[in-house]
Amino acid sequence: MARIDVLIPTYRRKTGLAIVLTSLLGQTFADFNVVISDQTEEENCYLDSIEIQTLVRALRWHGHKVALHRHLPPRGMAEQRHFLLEQSAAPYVHFIDDDVLLDPSVLQRMLTVLETESCGFVGCPATGLHLLQDVRPQQQHIELWNGPVRPEPFKASSIPWERHLVNNAANPLHLEQRLVEPGQVLRYKIAWVGGANVLFDRAKLLSVGGFSWWQRLPREHAGEEVVVQFLLIRKYGGCGILPSGTYHLGLPTNVENRERNATELFAELCEELDCRPVEDEQAREYASSHSTTPR
Repeated sequence: MARIDVLIPTYRRKTGLAIVLTSLLGQTFADFNVVISDQTEEENCYLDSIEIQTLVRALRWHGHKVALHRHLPPRGMAEQRHFLLEQSAAPYVHFIDDDVLLDPSVLQRMLTVLETESCGFVGCPATGLHLLQDVRPQQQHIELWNGPVRPEPFKASSIPWERHLVNNAANPLHLEQRLVEPGQVLRYKIAWVGGANVLFDRAKLLSVGGFSWWQRLPREHAGEEVVVQFLLIRKYGGCGILPSGTYHLGLPTNVENRERNATELFAELCEELDCRPVEDEQAREYASSHSTTPR
């Protein structure tokens, strides 16, 4: 078993998927396998194309197992992520979208932080290089973790929404330029860090239900990755890191209809989870020391 299963949902993005797979080939950390789930229509399917097959063969040549799935019909991104999670067995799962480019050291950096902090997840915000000249100091108020990453048991009424601003545009790159010394990794507080590049502790993700609630949503929805990050932050803690080393390719979104947001399930899921016994000692200690409601 590899230490990480890389889980890639893909839809109508052959070029994007090829770039992601090339990025994986270049990672300095190599103990991972790959699972790809494609929901592209049959007439446009590209998993058998020479480009993708060449990259799959290269990954296998370097010792990585690669599983290719045609997962149809599409039932929404939450179900797609749920399906991918069900295919995994590694202690860590790396969800990565099919429209990003990674620096070679990203996966190793994320894993080092996740193992050191024993939190629920570590995320790298995906930045737009075309926005490098768009400097937004009003959005760059970053809250750094100066001690260990801890659970933050906020409720639906007290979500720190404003934290998401630091991940907008090219803010992470501007903050990196200003704050990060060579060889340093900064951990910062988040509400969520997006879904493009996130490494999860698989057991902790499953303990909050993963994406098993997908059937409560219509096919067209957004925000499923936000919900699981909310839940994990409450119970185990989570963080974003700089340098991010993650770049958007600038491809058009595949989630055009965002009228139904999965975050509306957050309060309901919190109530269900708070009825379960707290399994993590770190979360229990945090709740006691901060006089929060027992779970």
